[in-house]
This record gives sequence, C-alpha cells and structure tokens, in this order.
Amino acid sequence: MSPMHLDHLSFAVGPEGLDATTQRLSALLGVPFREGGFHPRFGTRNKILPMTDGQYLEVVEVLDHPAADKAPFGQAVRARSEDGGGWLGWVVAVDDIAPVEERLGRAAVEGHRVLEDGTRLEWQQLGIKGLQSDPQLPFFVRWRSDPSVHPSHGGREVELLKIEIAGDRERVDDWLGGRSDTILLDVDVDWIAPNGQPGLSAALFSTPRGEVRI
Repeated sequence: MSPMHLDHLSFAVGPEGLDATTQRLSALLGVPFREGGFHPRFGTRNKILPMTDGQYLEVVEVLDHPAADKAPFGQAVRARSEDGGGWLGWVVAVDDIAPVEERLGRAAVEGHRVLEDGTRLEWQQLGIKGLQSDPQLPFFVRWRSDPSVHPSHGGREVELLKIEIAGDRERVDDWLGGRSDTILLDVDVDWIAPNGQPGLSAALFSTPRGEVRI
C-alpha cells in the first residue's frame, strides 16, 4: 500500500467569481488566500490557503479556455460552479501513483502551473472521472515538485479538523484500496447521510477566529 494522506480540499467558485468567493471564505477563516495560478491543461485557475499538516484549501474557477471543455477537471469545476458553487471534492496524495493506476485501470494525467515567482509546480492526478460520476470519491495526486513549493508551505494559522462526507464509506474504502481510517490517518471523517446526495458536504477548521464550519 502506497502511503496516502489528505492533501487538499477543492472548492468551486459560485456565480460571483474567484475573487469574491475567496474574499468571502477569507472573511470566515480570518486568513487571506494566495494567488495559485493557471492550469493550462485543465482550463482552470485557483487561489489557495495553506494550512498545517501539509494540507491546503483550493478555490478553483473554470476559464473560457478550450482545455476546460476537454479536461475532466475543467468539466467538473464548470458543472459545480453552474450548480451554484461549493465543495468540489477532497484530494489524497500518494508517493507512488502506479498502484492507483493499476487498481483503477487508467493512467494519471500530468498537471502544472507556474507560480508568481516563476516556479513551475508539477504533479500527476488521477480519478476525476470517478469524482464526476460519484462526488463522494476523492481524486489522487502525486507531486513531482520539491516539497518546499507545495501549496501548503507556510501554512500555520488554519488547521483542518474534520470533513463531512455524504455517502457510502465502503464505496470510498474500495476506491482508496483499503480502510480509510487506517490508511488516511491525518484526517477525521464524519460519514453522514448515506442515502443523500453524495459528496464532500462540509469541513471544520481551527482558525484565528475559532472553529469555523464551511
């Protein structure tokens, strides 16, 4: 089993757009977001909020770009935003993505974005189509860049305490390739509404303003 940990949460913008969405979330959390950058392969751009424990929060917006119509990630962001915006999904990092490729029977895709200082951030991701068909399922990422440029770098003020997922724990365990409570030790998951609309429904954060649930 390749080591896994919760890498980040992804939040799709609402009709107000990226700047207004991040300003609203920043007001709730008491910490500003950073510019993330443009994802050329996916037709999206994001802003990020670094958190403790190697985790971060991403707010993502789809762009009027040809890649957004072709890439599953761009399609997923567009669909969530057109539905009013909100939680898109949760993302699990792995040290080796080959076992995940073998288990899911598909190949990872390359992703990159260029940071404001010119640094190129590179990764592989897999599982967006699973998220599209069943929003409770996380997707997977393997970072290719040095950990010193990981989007969580410098995050000290906000800690992710818990996530709430509507859905079927056994379905998620099967997708992960093992019991979530034994292979994902850095996140507390509340499984709620097994018969409701599946997906990441809420997250609880420790912030300079106290505990905040979004």
